[in-house]
Amino acid sequence: MPVTSDIPATVKLFDTHCHLDLPELAVAQALYWQQAQQAGVAALVIPAVQQSAWQNLLALQQQQPQWHIALGIHPWWAAKHSPDAVAVLDQLLTAHNTAIVAVGEIGLDFALAEASFAMQQQLFAAQLLLAKQHNKPVILHHRKSQPQLLAELKRQQFNGGGILHAFSGSQQQAMAFIDLGFKLGIGGTITYERAEKTRKTVQKLPLESFVLETDAPAMPLAGFQGQVNTPAQLALVFDTFCQLRPEPREQVAVTLWQNSLNALRLSAA
Repeated sequence: MPVTSDIPATVKLFDTHCHLDLPELAVAQALYWQQAQQAGVAALVIPAVQQSAWQNLLALQQQQPQWHIALGIHPWWAAKHSPDAVAVLDQLLTAHNTAIVAVGEIGLDFALAEASFAMQQQLFAAQLLLAKQHNKPVILHHRKSQPQLLAELKRQQFNGGGILHAFSGSQQQAMAFIDLGFKLGIGGTITYERAEKTRKTVQKLPLESFVLETDAPAMPLAGFQGQVNTPAQLALVFDTFCQLRPEPREQVAVTLWQNSLNALRLSAA
């Protein structure tokens, strides 16, 4: 079903985290992109989750100039990467430097089994080092791991910034990443009234702190539980975001668009 929103025609939205390559969306990729454009989405980032996705994403990036890609290994797939994965990523970042806007989705997920923590941390550290060497921002995944992420960022003196994906938490937690040059990725979580802490953080921090995302096909919005999330739903995330902010809608949209370009170091999208 098409998403409707009262976004002015002049407003552009940037979905900074959309897994358009995953099977749930790839089956009708062109249709989902068309619906997203009709809802005001003018650009998106497709972050990799595993090594096997990298070549496909490089091919997708050639299809649509509004599709930007990030290459990396998500902590959920840490155990599946090949021994030479980091070396391969290094080679791809060298060969396709302008096509790859960020290293991601990388990070730490300590809601997984404790036996995976050491491998996760080793892989995250190696990928973060590559991002630093290639002067790329990162897209960070986190669950129960913000202190450990911050510790590694500071240990490596990483100053490339990027996006803290799927932010949920307090103003204090947010500021720790903002101080290191990160934008906070805000998605469907804010459409749930029970997400009081995150909604209050969106209200309190400067507008320049945020970017929007869907995490499609995951993270369905309130009222859409059990359904496949799509990039067109970003219009509804934007609607809720605007309800939490004092600025006019068009100002919010323009600032969020520029925040996205800044986070990914894009001159245009």
